[in-house]
Formats: sequence, C-alpha cells, structure tokens
Amino acid sequence: MSILRSPVGIAGLMAVLTLALLLPWLGAAPFDDPGEGQHAEIAREVAVSGDWLTLRLAGVRYFDKPPLLYWLIAAGFKGFGVSELVARLPAVLGAAAAVAGTTLLGARLLGPGPGILAGAALLSCALFAAFGRYVRPETLFVAAIQWGFTGLLLGLGGSGAARLGGWLGSPSAAPHTAAPGPLLGLGGSGAAPPPGPPTETSGRGARFWAVVGCAALGVAALAKDVIGLAGPLVAIALALALAGRLRPIGRWLPAPGLAALLVVGLGWYALASMRNPGFLWYTVVDNHLLNAVQLRRFPDEDVSLSSLEFLLVAGLGALPWTVTAVLEVGQLARRRAWRIAEDIPWVALAVWAVALALVFTLSAFKLPHYGLPAYPAIALLAARWWSRRDGRDRRPALWHLAMFALLAAVLGAGALTDGRAFMETIFSATDVYSRKEAVATQVAPLPAWPALRPLVGRTALVFALGAAALAVTAAWRAGRLAAVAVAATMLAVVPSVGQALALVSTARAVSGMAAEIRLGWQPDLVLVHEGPLENSGALELYSGVRPVLVEGRRSVLGIGSTFPEATETFWAADRLRREWLSSRPILLVTTREPDRSLVARMPRGRVHLLASRQGRWLWSNVPPRA
Repeated sequence: MSILRSPVGIAGLMAVLTLALLLPWLGAAPFDDPGEGQHAEIAREVAVSGDWLTLRLAGVRYFDKPPLLYWLIAAGFKGFGVSELVARLPAVLGAAAAVAGTTLLGARLLGPGPGILAGAALLSCALFAAFGRYVRPETLFVAAIQWGFTGLLLGLGGSGAARLGGWLGSPSAAPHTAAPGPLLGLGGSGAAPPPGPPTETSGRGARFWAVVGCAALGVAALAKDVIGLAGPLVAIALALALAGRLRPIGRWLPAPGLAALLVVGLGWYALASMRNPGFLWYTVVDNHLLNAVQLRRFPDEDVSLSSLEFLLVAGLGALPWTVTAVLEVGQLARRRAWRIAEDIPWVALAVWAVALALVFTLSAFKLPHYGLPAYPAIALLAARWWSRRDGRDRRPALWHLAMFALLAAVLGAGALTDGRAFMETIFSATDVYSRKEAVATQVAPLPAWPALRPLVGRTALVFALGAAALAVTAAWRAGRLAAVAVAATMLAVVPSVGQALALVSTARAVSGMAAEIRLGWQPDLVLVHEGPLENSGALELYSGVRPVLVEGRRSVLGIGSTFPEATETFWAADRLRREWLSSRPILLVTTREPDRSLVARMPRGRVHLLASRQGRWLWSNVPPRA
C-alpha cells in the first residue's frame, strides 16, 4: 500500500490508532480530584470571564501553568458545553500529535516500518497512555517538544541517514556505519539512498521544517514550561557541536524560526508579567530555581519522589522500550557516534533523554510525570535498536519473552491476593495524591480492589499471550516479527490503563459531594473548603457555588492569595471559628479526617456531619434541614 510507504501517511495512521485507543468512554468518569478538577475549573473560569490572559481558580490568580491547555478546553466549553469529554479531548489530541511526530521522524530517518514501531512504542508506554486521557498539559507538552525535534532534525536535511550526511558534508576521518535494515518488510531494501544532489529537503524544504520545529518549541513553552523551549535546542546544538557542524547557526536555526520561537514561546509570558506583579519572579525563581532545592517561598503539598523512585517510575512507565533504548545509547557511546554526521539526530535524541533523566534525578524535587518528555526519544532509540537487529537473531525475542513472563507472573500473583500490598506499591510510587496523604498519615481514597482485580488479571493474561507469541518468533528465528509481538502486546495493555484511570477518578471525584451541596443549597449558606483547593478543584464546577478557603494558602494559589482581591477568599482558622459560632449557616468541605479537621475544635453541638464520600466530609454548623 502506498500509504504505508509515505512517512506522512503512516504518521496519520498512527494518529488515528491513538484516537481509537484513547477516545472510547473518555467522558464516562467524573474528574479526578486532585488532578483533573482544578484544570477543568480554571478553563471554565476562562470561558465565563472572557479573560484569556490571566488564569484564575476560584477567582484567585493562578500562575502555576501557562495557558495553552486552558485555552483549548475553554474554547471547547464555549462551543460544546462543560463536560468531562470536552475537557479531556486536548490531552488525547496532544497524545495523537506526539505519536504522529514520533512516527514521522522515525519513518524519515529509518524507514516506514521502524517509524510505525517508534509511534507504537510511544503510544504503548503506560504512563504516556494514562496522561493521554487526563486533564493535564503533559501530552501537549510532549507533542510540542517532539515536533520541535522532528522539525529541527528534518531541517538538517535528513530523509535518510546517508542523505543527512550528504547535506552536512561527512568528514573524511569519521567512520561510517551500515544503514539500518528494513523492519516488517516496509523499509525497502534497507540500503540508504546515495547522497546525490541537494533536494527540496536540503533546501527550501529544510528551512520549512526548521521553522516548524522552532514554532513547535515555542508551543512547548506555552503548554507547560520554558524548559521545553530551551532543552531540545541545547541537545541539538550539542550534537552538532560534537560533530563539528554547529556553524553556521543560521543554517539549522533560521531567523524566521527563531522569531517564531520567541514570539510564540515568550509572548504570553511577557504580557502576563506586565499585568501581574510578581509573576515572572514566581515562574522563574520560586517555581523552578527554588523548587529544585526545596526552598520555595510558595510551596504546595506535593511530595517529591526519591531519585531511585523517579528512575524506576520513569523507566517502568516506558517499559520495555527503555531497555532497548538504553542498549542503543550504549551502542552510540561505544562507536563514539558524536563524531559521525549521519548520527547527529540520534546523538541529539540520546543527549535529550539522558540529560532529562540526570537533571531530575539530581534535582531535589521530581514527580512521576517529569520523565514523560523523554519518551518519544526513548521510542525512537528503541525502534532504531530493533531496526539494526539481524532478522535471524532470536535473542531479542528471548529477552522480551522473559520480561513479559515475569510481568505476567507478578500481575497474576497480585490478582490472587487481597490487593492491599499490590495497590500500596503501585499508588505510593505513581500517584501524587496518595503520597501527599501518606505524609499526612491519612489513607487516600482508592477504587475497591474487586473493581481493579479483573484489570490486573486481564493485563497478566495479555503479557502471558505476548510471551507465548515471542516464544513462537524465537523458534522461527523471526526477529522482526518479535518486534511486532512486543508492540502488539504493549498496545493491548493500553485500554486497561484507561479503565484503571477511570476507576481511580470515580473513587475520589468531588462530583458526588458537589451534588449534595447543589441539592440543598440556600442563598444564605456559605461554602468553605478546608485545605488546598486543588484537592477538590472541580467543586465549583460541579456545585455551581464558589467556596471560600481556610488554611488553603499552601497550594498552587499561594502567590495568588497575596493579591488584594483575594483577601475575602482566604480565611484564617480564627475567622472560620467566629463565623461557625455565629448565626450564619456554613457548609464545610474537607479532605481531612474528622480528628484532623478544624471542626474538631468546634463545640460538639455546633458540628453536624451531612455526608461522607470519596475521601471527603461535608460538615455544617446547623442541623440538616428536613
């Protein structure tokens, strides 16, 4: 089929596959809180207020994230109404864009077959698939970074390893390596095309791709972080410098691309800093520099992973592709590939992945999803490793067979237990809220084990079947079919990841509590939320009532609480006590257990429990009405 030989065509097909795996039942579960709710509510407030420059949560200025996610969701809310489906759609589209960008770069550098494998590898990374259905900016960020790499590396002139070398001018002293062979029979003969005369890719087309890459890195800064703008540029520049090809800089970083990068990436930051005093200091100093050494002036309640935990979570989240990617990086290092012009794209990708892992391993603060931006590079490096295997070599099949058999055994054994140890191990490492609650010596609300057990058992069965398929490929010495078996097995796990995520969201959503408030709401009542609002971020979205906050300054709204207009939003504990003991009826929503909540300090006759569900309590200072 001609579409399977077109890099753009197979990139589109992989994007469609991403949508097919991530879209089903996308809006079935309520927003996860904490996690999704605050982001959906911020977007709702953008849509309602019409202020697209200064983000707000509960009317309080919010500086923690840039606006791209909220703009996309707000536009969806205005066009289609407020719903979980609309709010999660940008994350799915970001995942599809990331897979497409990864596939395109892999197909242009390695051939169609390895390109498909690279896209499938990224899509099947469990952590990536989870965030592909979650209201956060992570997949938009990953997509923008990957399209930055794709554009800039194709802008070097690469539609194949030898052609890349021809454009750059391969140094006579640099050793050459054999071009990667075909994979799945889709890569042609495996021979790299001769350098030949300059092509459109190495002329006008190369400039176009470089501008696309620069603009995409600007979008990365608008999606989540300026690091996404600068980091890939540094990785590519270092790879070029090591090969002696850094200059002229304008050849790989053209002026129009640099202008697009600065305008798209920094324009909103400049406008936001002019309107909001302290924004730039908070974004650059407090939220990055001081956060890296755990000396923030406005900290939140997030609990950092240890260095070992981070490496384990980031590595297991992209299993088994991390293993083969590490092997490929080792081969690049052994061959001293940084001297070889044809290997510049692979050195840049390896530098990015390794540097990201090192930076966050050494940083004093890191969360489970901080490794996600390296996943496309991991997928591409893994695809290159597979494409360079001898088709008769059975060792890769045997390695992955052992890995899948072990996973099947561990998951199968876990499914036969009461689930306590299994859930504690998984959620304590991967779930930010569970870690926060553990530090507070509370138990985070989680789905019931009988609901999760079938998913664990099903995943164990998938890995067992994958191990059996790999045994067959090893017996046949079908090395390339082994890669297909690995990718198919991992893709078959993706639906279970989405279902598990929906169960977690349902178990701790604030929607049920908000329904209680909405049904019994009276104009004379005051709604108060105890603790950081992000713990119940969708409270206003679901209830239609804006809460005041008590003991809520240690949160993402810490700096927002310092602005004059936020004075009446934040109550001190003494203010709550005075109001509680007055004749004013108050409803208090809290995630704190009764003996740890401020209601424990109130006279017992003035404390009435109205509801308890999903890890929250609803209290009132007056008896419930009939």
